[in-house]
Amino acid sequence: MNTTLYFLRSSEQKIATDMLKYAYRLDEISQSVEDFSEFEIFSKFYGLSSKDLGLYALSGHNIAGAAWIRLLKESDNAFGFIDEKTAVLSIGVKPEYRGKGIGKAMLEQLLLEAGALFEQISVSVLNNEKALSYFKNFGFVEVENSLHLSPIDGLEAISMVKKISNERVVRPSDGYDPRKWMD
Repeated sequence: MNTTLYFLRSSEQKIATDMLKYAYRLDEISQSVEDFSEFEIFSKFYGLSSKDLGLYALSGHNIAGAAWIRLLKESDNAFGFIDEKTAVLSIGVKPEYRGKGIGKAMLEQLLLEAGALFEQISVSVLNNEKALSYFKNFGFVEVENSLHLSPIDGLEAISMVKKISNERVVRPSDGYDPRKWMD
């Protein structure tokens, strides 16, 4: 299955809104984003701030997943919020595309891109070994005293944070000079 990553633009806010369902496990309990107004802050007006950064995965002609970060305020009461300098991560993959490395590819690329904007990002995850080890593999660490209950189903969740290196992102097209294409 061929999967391609694309930057999530402000005109594609609907992708972020639709993917909230998978990022916050609403599909597992047959609920919708409309049932949980507290999740609106993760996608509403996405892309209108220069501090919104995200991408989505296209598999064939179908959106398979999305990952995005937003800089939020303390008054937003967001899960995973650390401070007003730390972007909060949302990541979701549709069930039929899970286990194929799509989430890993999106998160790796997003972490590379995020270094240009942020020193660290945070995420709220279920307090279970599978979720914790997944994010630990990317360098996230648990935030002390951040245990909280998920509004979805009352399960324990915890915040994690990752420091990001501020390296310049090098793309294959960097340094390309179209005048020399025949050399």
